[in-house]
Amino acid sequence: MQNKFGKRALAALGLGLSAALALTGCGGAAGSQSNEPYTGTLDLSLALGEGSHHHIGAEAFGDKLEELTDGRITVKYHYNNALGGEREVVEGMSIDSIDMGIASTGPIGGFVPDYFLFDLPYLMDNHEHAHAVLDSEIGDELAAKLEETANVKILAWMENGFRHETNSVRPINTPEDLKGIKHRTQESEVQVDTWTALGANATPMAWPEVYTALQQNVMESQENPLPTIYDVKFYEVQDYLNMTQHVYSPAPMMMSKKLFDSFSEDDQQAILEAAEHALPVQRQASLDQETEMKKKLVEEGMELAEPDLEPFREAVEPVYEKWAPEIGQELVDKVRNFEY
Repeated sequence: MQNKFGKRALAALGLGLSAALALTGCGGAAGSQSNEPYTGTLDLSLALGEGSHHHIGAEAFGDKLEELTDGRITVKYHYNNALGGEREVVEGMSIDSIDMGIASTGPIGGFVPDYFLFDLPYLMDNHEHAHAVLDSEIGDELAAKLEETANVKILAWMENGFRHETNSVRPINTPEDLKGIKHRTQESEVQVDTWTALGANATPMAWPEVYTALQQNVMESQENPLPTIYDVKFYEVQDYLNMTQHVYSPAPMMMSKKLFDSFSEDDQQAILEAAEHALPVQRQASLDQETEMKKKLVEEGMELAEPDLEPFREAVEPVYEKWAPEIGQELVDKVRNFEY
């Protein structure tokens, strides 16, 4: 079967590289490998703001790197997509115009179709499953493909976490409760198919339009990680918080491969060690914030539903029948059946 993602990947790569060429360069250390220790500042792009679980992980990395290099290498954090959207940041790292970034895996599918894997619903049972997969040879192989294809090096598999549904209609305890609800999805065919399979009237919509659409009842439902739901104040326009846990979203910390290769071996090792140190810090911050934000959303007046997820998993099997062969049946099966 022809892989639909192949053409999409090539098109995205071509368009992406053109767009990225317009970005202002940040990579001060880029070039051939040096035996000399580097002194300077790395610019790190964050999609979220100060105090977010992304920032906590990034800061743990920066502090450790500064310690390991006796203050020679520091990190500057750029919040809320200040260096460009996630797609632009990944493209910028690819051509070495941006040093580092923490970004969702969505834009990476334009370079490596295997990354569309993370759009599949109920792929990961829980955090333990997700972490085990990403810390295994599967995560290593995915990272290697990105490095080879796009010249972007994954330093650590950080995370956005699990996504959950909210709506202004009713609590969701079974897939049948979603029937007829006007649900906003991200601009992803896999996600549209997922919510259609669950019974909702699924419509893709750009992110900046979502709050107003919910406020005006053009849409009745959306889905996001709990910290995002709280940060955007969806509790003002949504009554029901439903712990559907339908998608696990990684947010890898990445670096321009050209930039990484330009460092001395000692500095490369320091970067890798700092990333290894920061990974559990960021993941714990993600877990802590999910617990904290669930409590805060209830305090803001949202009604909480924690449904049995097994009927939801069964309802989305047609999504796997359609998309697993496109993404790679062997990879999908390996992840779903991974022992942890």
